[in-house]
Amino acid sequence: MTQVFKGDSVMPVTLIESGPNFVTQIKTKEKDGYIAVQVRFGRWLKEFRVENSELSAQGGPASGWKVGDEIKLDIFIPGDKVNVIAISKGKGFQGVVKRHGFHGGPKSHGQKDRLRAPGSIGASWPQHVIKGMRMAGRMGGEKTTVKNLEIAEIDKENNLMAVKGAVPGRKGTLVMIKG
Repeated sequence: MTQVFKGDSVMPVTLIESGPNFVTQIKTKEKDGYIAVQVRFGRWLKEFRVENSELSAQGGPASGWKVGDEIKLDIFIPGDKVNVIAISKGKGFQGVVKRHGFHGGPKSHGQKDRLRAPGSIGASWPQHVIKGMRMAGRMGGEKTTVKNLEIAEIDKENNLMAVKGAVPGRKGTLVMIKG
């Protein structure tokens, strides 16, 4: 993250490298059973399904992509609202206070070492722990979506996009930007 000055105010932004992205394969209903466009960024391949309403008369995507075409930042303009999807930072094994926001037990009244404990986890019946019970465990490392982030600036020469606010993941994480 960094910051950009807009007039008298400072805007927090995240810089995202977006490109070069190339179309590597176009899947058709006749050959593959569904319609999709496969895109490559570095070593990663991602497939995007195309709705039937987006089809042209030739049976391909209405956008007219061909294998080898480069997808540039021209598809976005500053001020657009986008959704950013990525794997969040892993935080390791955490207790219930950090993971679920439990308040813990009292500091006094005979509670020597129960301050950050979860408390009771069930009743005498059904005599097992109910599925979905909030307990200590691994936190983070899951697919996360941040919606309605605004594109602040675009640097087409360096394939950089400045998105207002924070995006999930650590430095170097692969993110997907949906317009």
